[in-house]
Amino acid sequence: MAAAMSSAPSPTTAPPAGVGAVSQFEIRTIEVADVVDCIAQGVQDFGRAPIYGLFFGAFYAVGGLLLIWASFALNYLYLAYPLVMAFALFAPFGAAGTYEISRRLDSGEPLSWAAVLGAVWTRAGKELAWLALVSIFTLIVWLYIAVLLFAVFYGPNSPSVQSVWQLVDEALTTPRGVLFLIAGNGVGAVIALIVFSFTAFSPPLVVDRDVDFVTAMATSLRAVTASPRAMLAWAIVIGADLVISFATLFVALLVIFPVLGHVTWRLYRRAIV
Repeated sequence: MAAAMSSAPSPTTAPPAGVGAVSQFEIRTIEVADVVDCIAQGVQDFGRAPIYGLFFGAFYAVGGLLLIWASFALNYLYLAYPLVMAFALFAPFGAAGTYEISRRLDSGEPLSWAAVLGAVWTRAGKELAWLALVSIFTLIVWLYIAVLLFAVFYGPNSPSVQSVWQLVDEALTTPRGVLFLIAGNGVGAVIALIVFSFTAFSPPLVVDRDVDFVTAMATSLRAVTASPRAMLAWAIVIGADLVISFATLFVALLVIFPVLGHVTWRLYRRAIV
């Protein structure tokens, strides 16, 4: 019995669960020049399979328009902007099809709707669903914070807003509105940066390899922190594209969304080995 007990592995020396899985990936440092190069490659990928990209872009654009419609229909105009910004949290998952397209273009495999949609769901459907659930939780938290900030700044003296233009005028021409914008965007930026760190590479990672969503999120965080300047530049590009999309009532998403998806795949292939 003593011999059996002495040969058993000590629980205090066992590695924590997931450590080996996370460390199996080599993280490469990328620069801003790599981001620029990957953007060019992403545009090329879109040009090689535009019909597929336009489909995913249209699907995402319609989703954004439905969110805006819901905020107007429920008379929560002040939630329209945070809803749109928070909706960007789901872009990495909505673009999963573009990752498969870029992968097939690289490997020379034929493209078809069944292959693109079926391969993504077969290989990564469960893990993508878990990643999306994390983003849904973040979306709920962000909306609660937006409502709380609105209540803090306006309370019972909420302005009577009948149109989006009145809302914009209130936000840009009154001291209270400007402070509300600054606070809301500041909090939103912090939340977006945290979510970006965990989801910048995790969706393409679970699509490309057999890995669980927790390991994918941890690996994404490692990759983002390893190249802060490049990833900050990429985040700024995404933010600028969101502004353009919002200004065009999401029409620009028809092209911007699939291109961002292809670029994400290219960055993932450079940053994670």
